[in-house]
Amino acid sequence: MADNASNTSRMLALLAELRREMNGVAADAMRSYGGQYGVNYGVAAHTIREKASAIPHDHEFAEYLYKQDVRELRIAGLWIAEPERVTVDDLPFWVAGIINSEVAEQAALALFSHVECINEMLSEWSHSTNVLPCYAAMLAAARNEHTDPDTAFGSLFRIVRNFPDNRLAGQGAVALLVSVAASDRDGVARMIESLPDSPTAAYVRDEMSWRLETI
Repeated sequence: MADNASNTSRMLALLAELRREMNGVAADAMRSYGGQYGVNYGVAAHTIREKASAIPHDHEFAEYLYKQDVRELRIAGLWIAEPERVTVDDLPFWVAGIINSEVAEQAALALFSHVECINEMLSEWSHSTNVLPCYAAMLAAARNEHTDPDTAFGSLFRIVRNFPDNRLAGQGAVALLVSVAASDRDGVARMIESLPDSPTAAYVRDEMSWRLETI
């Protein structure tokens, strides 16, 4: 396990690489994601991924990066983390860093879609009053091979009910339903019909009406 001095040195080296890719215009355009970072260099997400992929997986270093209030370091930490090391007890740490929709999406793609505790994550975060963890969990569950359809249905129903007029809730729900429909199309159709009427549910129904035809 590396000490803080070693992690700091490695972090500064990575940051120097990332700063060479900085884009101030892009950083300004990212305000639409929501919550802001202390520092944002506007580096493209795929570039951050490339830089992070050159670093061997190291969970302690990943957590160190994720705690920094720097956009590029937080996202890099998600790609460097070890999914098999994420447990239910670790969820409060990871959810604390999901400050906007970009982090939610990157966390789902890079890390949460590979964790074994996805069902516990989805169930627990579906009770949140903050849509961002719900969004991240649904996107991750849509990609995770360990996702249980019953857990997915129950959590999704709760999220759509709790966020009756929220586009992120709708988008996450659609992603998860499309994934589950591959193995349980009829169950998905019944779930859609059971959703309480709301703008979020209407969005889900509209999207799924044509998506189911392609599955």
